Formats: sequence, structure tokens, C-alpha cells
Amino acid sequence: MPEVRSVALGYWVGVGSRDEPAPLQGSSHFLEHLLFKGTETRSARDIAEIFDGCGGEANAFSEKEYTCYYGRVLDKDLPMAAEVLSDMIQNSSIAPADIEAERNVILEELAMHEDTPEDLIHDFFAQTLFGEHPLGREIMGTVETVGSIDQDALRSFHSENYNSHNIVVAAAGNVEHDEVVRRVSDNFGESAGRAVRETVDPIPSSRLRVLKRKTEGAHIVIGGLGYPSGHPLRFAWGVLDVLLGGGMSSRLFQEIRETRGLAYSVFSYRNLFMETGTYGIYAGTAPGSAREVVDLIVKQMDLMLESGVTESELDHAKCHMRGAVVLALEDPASRMTRMGKSEVTGGEILSIDEIIARVDAVTIDDVATVAKDLLQPGSRVLTAIGPFREKDFAGWDRS
Repeated sequence: MPEVRSVALGYWVGVGSRDEPAPLQGSSHFLEHLLFKGTETRSARDIAEIFDGCGGEANAFSEKEYTCYYGRVLDKDLPMAAEVLSDMIQNSSIAPADIEAERNVILEELAMHEDTPEDLIHDFFAQTLFGEHPLGREIMGTVETVGSIDQDALRSFHSENYNSHNIVVAAAGNVEHDEVVRRVSDNFGESAGRAVRETVDPIPSSRLRVLKRKTEGAHIVIGGLGYPSGHPLRFAWGVLDVLLGGGMSSRLFQEIRETRGLAYSVFSYRNLFMETGTYGIYAGTAPGSAREVVDLIVKQMDLMLESGVTESELDHAKCHMRGAVVLALEDPASRMTRMGKSEVTGGEILSIDEIIARVDAVTIDDVATVAKDLLQPGSRVLTAIGPFREKDFAGWDRS
């Protein structure tokens, strides 16, 4: 991207919450914190000052199938970013004092998460949908596991997973490919092979779960299982998602928010993993309106399943997706993220033109097939947080 003066550089480690042994739940997220606490030659303050001193930033995030450490710097500072990030990933101290300090930080983070029902509902939904499957685990772990993970366990987890065969480096911006290869090679040694991830078919633990809380609002997610990351109908699924709840003109937003004023926030989303995927429809509403909102969501799902979409709706959704793709990929960090995530999860790395071509190829019949595959009554799961009991939603799916 020669038109910019910056570089986004990301190290994508092929390990996430789904790969953790049950007693070590939260290890990936714990390491995400610890790798910023210092190495054999740099303190946490040194790392912070290096990036702050050049106007850049360094950060990280953990997901279910990967962990990413990234830096955003001026193009001339790429050598520094590559060297410091490589040092952090390979040579983190993982010292006892840092473990105890970050343990307290993460426990506080977990407590804040528990006190934020609009965030908690999505983890509650995943746990309900996946049951005992590793994808149902909370990325941050639990109070019990975070409270008991020790230095030996974290160092072992780090050495087993943070190696050159399990890391993808992606870069975007005013940078040449060969330079990135050279910088990374200069700073990264060879190490052990990549562990093979076990895949398991998910089985929902329940179709209805309520977490009773004395909240002022009600938080609802209805959804189910979807397609895995490489599925040929994933672009048609994206079209369906846009039409159902992907924007202010979507069916759900117009019906529930604009026409009836029953929810401030209502939207749909989807996630794609190695062997499966998920879709969810979220609504935040008043407790007294919760059952009506559930009925309206189910009605829109039924209409999508029974009547499909029109040509004008299909064209609208395609335009939405084309615009979202192009606008996002004009930013180096977004383009780096797309490449790194695709490569570390074994997906395709498509050009903008290839993505647009896939979107343009979606037909009405494709969207109908997706609806038939994913939206059937009997496969849907409802989760709710608020002053409810499960009987308040009895018969919600009419299946």
C-alpha cells in the first residue's frame, strides 16, 4: 500500500481458548497479558516507551482459535516493530511477580464482564450452543482456572504453542514483502512442529437457557450452528446476515427498532470456525417487552425461511457487502488482520476483486439454501439474561 506512510505488523499464533486443557482455561488470554510484561533484555516499561516514543502502538487480542500480537508504526520503524514483537513472543520472562499482578487484573476483568450483561449474553449463548465442545469456553477462562494457573503451566503452554511452525506473520502498508521476510527471519529461530488441532462435532446442551438477574434491561440472543470457515456458501450466508440484521435497513432493525420502538439495539452476527460456525441475533429490550421481541425475531426468521428474499433485497445486500469490504481494506490494520486471520485458520486469502466476485455470484437460490440449512425451527437456541424464568419463554420456537 504505497499510498500510506505506515505499517501494520501482526504475529498470529495458532492457539486459542479451544486448544486449552480444561484446567488451563484462559491460558491464551493470560499469556496475551504476560508477553507485554518484559523479556530477558527489556522491561514492560521499555516495551511501552519504544512504541510510544515513535507514535506507534502495540497491542494483542485472544480469540477461540488464535491469538494476535500486533504493532502499528511509521514505515521507517518496521525494523523496530519486528524486532520487539519477535522478542516478546519468544523471550517473555513469564516471571512469578508478573503472573500474580496480571492474575489480579484478569480476575477484575472477569468480574467486570460478569457485571456487563450485554457482553455476557454472547458467552452465555456460546456455552449453551456448544455444550462441552471447546468452542463453548470463555476466552478469559474462569475464576477457578485463572486463580490456579501457575508459572510452570504457563511456560509449558507457551513453549508448546509459541513456535515458528505455529505462527503466521502478516503485514500491510508501505512495506515490501521481501523486507518483512528478512526482518522476521533475522529475529526468529526455528523450533518444534505445529500441534494438530482436534475437531469435534458440537452438540447444543440446551435449546433454552435463562440466566436470572435483577437487571433493568433484558438481553436476548437467538441463534444456532452455521457453516465452517471454508464453506462455499459463506458469502451467501453473509448476504442473509445483512438482510436479517446486518444494518439499520435490515428486517430486524426496521421491524423491532424503527417500527415498534421495542429495542435500542438489535442486530445479527456470525462466526466461522474450523469445523462449524454460529449465527446469533441479539436484542436489548425492557423485561416487559422481552417475549414480544422474541416472537418478532422468530417471525422474521420464519419469513426468511418461508418466503426468501427479493431481487431488490439481494442487490441491496450485495452493495452493502461490497462497500463494507472495500472501505475496511483501505486501512492497513484491517488488511493485515484479514490476511493473518485467513492464513492462521487455514482459509483463503482473496483479493478485493475476488471477494467482490464471490459476493456478486450469490443468487436468490443460494440465500434460500442457507436459510433452509441454518434457520430451521428445532435447531434454534434461545438464551436470555434478565428477571426471568425459563417458563416465561415456553413454546418460543413453536417447534
